[in-house]
Amino acid sequence: MEEFLKSKISEIEKELDRYTKVKNNRQAEIYDAMRYSVMAGGKRLRPVIMLLSCEMCGGADKDVMPFACALEMIHTYSLIHDDLPAMDNDDLRRGKPTNHVVYGEGMAILAGDALLNTAMELAMSAEVSPEIKVKAAAALFAASGTEGMIGGQVIDIKNSPMSAEELENLHLLKTGALIRAAGKVGAIVGGASDAEIGAIDMYCKSLGIAFQIQDDILDVKGSEAELG
Repeated sequence: MEEFLKSKISEIEKELDRYTKVKNNRQAEIYDAMRYSVMAGGKRLRPVIMLLSCEMCGGADKDVMPFACALEMIHTYSLIHDDLPAMDNDDLRRGKPTNHVVYGEGMAILAGDALLNTAMELAMSAEVSPEIKVKAAAALFAASGTEGMIGGQVIDIKNSPMSAEELENLHLLKTGALIRAAGKVGAIVGGASDAEIGAIDMYCKSLGIAFQIQDDILDVKGSEAELG
């Protein structure tokens, strides 16, 4: 299983590398800033889930890969913006200086914006039927919007006391929405039925909560050397 997952991650890394080549033009720094964060490592959890969900439903990696890379770009842009002084004000991400520390706040904001825009371009480039493309892209970008990831970030940045139910809702939006999108989009591209998509969505909903609980524990108990 470990070797299988490594092979999937390797596929994703190869495509992300291809999609983030630095261009030799006047705005070259933006490509460098985008690439710096996209290729900084990470578990690639979300795109792996998307590939596996698609495969489980009878689809092929090549069909869903643009959506998988788009999802990882959306996730990366959220981390770049999360690290900014106006939000979490973090200096380290995955053991490396955060984007704004290296490139400045203005360029970091633009790098995040550019990754979101490139994610849309990638999703629209997928070689699947127009119906599947629209359905998959709608699910992906809804999950990253105000009723998904951004909505969760809004709640989080207010930093007000929360009940257990409110905290669970925060996790479902800020972290869980993109994990659910990974499973859902993979299933859509794989040709799953509505019932199958619903079942995968419910599984990924629970997975997102579990992931965030573990992440919160590591924030308290983990060391900077281990977590970066």
